[in-house]
Amino acid sequence: MNINDKAPDFTLQDQNGKELSLKDFRGKVVVLYFYPRADTPGCTIESCEFRDTYKPIQGTGAVLLGISPDTPQAQKKFQEKFSLPFPLLADADKKVADAFGVLQEKNMYGKKVMGIVRTTFIIGPDGKIQQIFPKVKPEGHAEEVLSYLKSSARGAA
Repeated sequence: MNINDKAPDFTLQDQNGKELSLKDFRGKVVVLYFYPRADTPGCTIESCEFRDTYKPIQGTGAVLLGISPDTPQAQKKFQEKFSLPFPLLADADKKVADAFGVLQEKNMYGKKVMGIVRTTFIIGPDGKIQQIFPKVKPEGHAEEVLSYLKSSARGAA
């Protein structure tokens, strides 16, 4: 995926088993962050930082969605454990991750495995990718996204 590409549309279940589609959010800026696995150390740091910056992110008019290859049940546990106020989408078959190009070969304890590379996409109101944050470091990433949203909102005003 590249900036200005049309984001692949998808429909996935959230942590409550409710179906959400990317097209439901047309007309809004969507922050779509892919994380490898619910309730693991890096994903917890990243998701909790998004939780802590959620109000200011909402203040920019953006919608925040987390997505990982977990089941809706695992997403629900993760959401409840850390009081995450935004939808967590279950991409158990990794089709959406693959469509966005974040399913890649990783080195896990010396073995090559296919896994989710932590990546965040900012999708514009027109459904096109505005910004990509590849190979994200969990610490400080939510602030980085928030500052991008604020500066792009100023640019559009």
